[in-house]
Amino acid sequence: MPESASPVQVSAAPAVGDQHQSPHLSRSLSNRHIQLLAIGGAIGTGLFMGSGKTISLAGPSVIFVYMIIGFMLFFVMRAMGELLLSNLEYKSFSDFAGDLLGPWAGFFTGWSYWFFWVVTGVADIVAIAGYVDILAPGTPLWIPALATPVVLLLLNLPTVKAFGEAEFWFAIIKVVAILALIVTGIVMIATRFQSPGGQVADLANIWNDGGMFPHGLFGFILGFQIAIFAFAGIELVGTAAAETKDPEKTLPRAVNSIPLRVLLFYVGALTVIMAVNPWRTIDAANSPFIGMFTLAGLGIAAVVVNLVVLTSAASSANSGIYSTSRMVYGLAQDGNAPTSFGRLSSRKVPQNALLFSCIFLLAGLILLYSGDSVIGAFTIVTSVASVLTMFVWSMILISYLAFRRRRPELHEASSFRMPGSSFMPYVVLAFFLFMLVALAQAEDTRLALFVAPVWFILLGAAWSLNRRTPLQQARIEEHRALVRSEQAARTARA
Repeated sequence: MPESASPVQVSAAPAVGDQHQSPHLSRSLSNRHIQLLAIGGAIGTGLFMGSGKTISLAGPSVIFVYMIIGFMLFFVMRAMGELLLSNLEYKSFSDFAGDLLGPWAGFFTGWSYWFFWVVTGVADIVAIAGYVDILAPGTPLWIPALATPVVLLLLNLPTVKAFGEAEFWFAIIKVVAILALIVTGIVMIATRFQSPGGQVADLANIWNDGGMFPHGLFGFILGFQIAIFAFAGIELVGTAAAETKDPEKTLPRAVNSIPLRVLLFYVGALTVIMAVNPWRTIDAANSPFIGMFTLAGLGIAAVVVNLVVLTSAASSANSGIYSTSRMVYGLAQDGNAPTSFGRLSSRKVPQNALLFSCIFLLAGLILLYSGDSVIGAFTIVTSVASVLTMFVWSMILISYLAFRRRRPELHEASSFRMPGSSFMPYVVLAFFLFMLVALAQAEDTRLALFVAPVWFILLGAAWSLNRRTPLQQARIEEHRALVRSEQAARTARA
């Protein structure tokens, strides 16, 4: 095997290529980096920019939409955490998918995650261009669309610690903005603030206009379309596993804090927004965060929130550049991408993979000039990203089911076992099928169900060519031998 290939194995069987030493990423991300990386992943651009449309579709039941999605994704994260900690040689979930399901799974998961983040990065650039136009009207859209990838490249090239610091402060800004909104909303409710239109801030505004489900079950289902994208990136800590100091402590802390984050940042923020602004008055095309500060008479705060939302989109794109470069680097290590992408710079950064991903973000230029509106372009792109991220989450769960079946002794010995591991993976997979049904209900999100199959057809064609190489044939045979040895061991124990 070439020096760049280093498949992950958990058995005592010799791995193909063990005679070579592959380059190593640097474990430079500390606990504070990982905790804020997890928070930044949980607070996506979809919350700031897409929640207005979600509220218009689902009404107050949007609160339950976010709670249900957060609940389901907690189990995805617990499954991912248990798998990553079962073998610290795993660089990401692409590694354990390839190890547990076969080399094809690593190929499909890795490249789909890369494409997901490229699509998400394009959505973020669309959002950035939209908010630059608000803050500086008349600015040509191509300027932020071109400048953003360049700035992100400069943030990621130095060291992984530089990325961690940038994302740490990006996340701090998002957290402070949401907490400021919640506090402002509580004060407005407590003082019975009255808007120019005569509406009085009151918790009863949430259910007084048509109840919690004003559009019925159908409206509730539609609410999942945009909301699911707000959580895209929640699995980001999984791609940082290979560069994390003391992952046995930091990963469980990050994963277990997810329920609290969902309740505080999503449910808390949207509750005060709909209490201050009756939900029918919220503009679907604009950020309700900005609208509430403007309503409170805090004009400068509204400008600041515009900057915060812009920062949030930049944070998401920054995370995307980081994760795509690491995923492509891992793919190259396994012979699933050109070997040049598997090389590290002197600062232990996969700079070739970084450049490769940044180039694709320029697609944001095309989308901005081909769509009728920024929010319209954002909706289309986020729908495609949602299908891709659900595929990756599903692969994590399917890998987990294979892990429990093939390596029950590691599952029993785990100090971070997934709750309800015997049945919750099936519940969450069924939920993802429901999400696909939800995406099919509206024309602007239905497009994703046509784009995604094209991607998987292209990916299947690429794998059919790649699997014929001597390297992949060796990896496939090695995987089959490992499966046979594990089956023999289980039979012997029985």
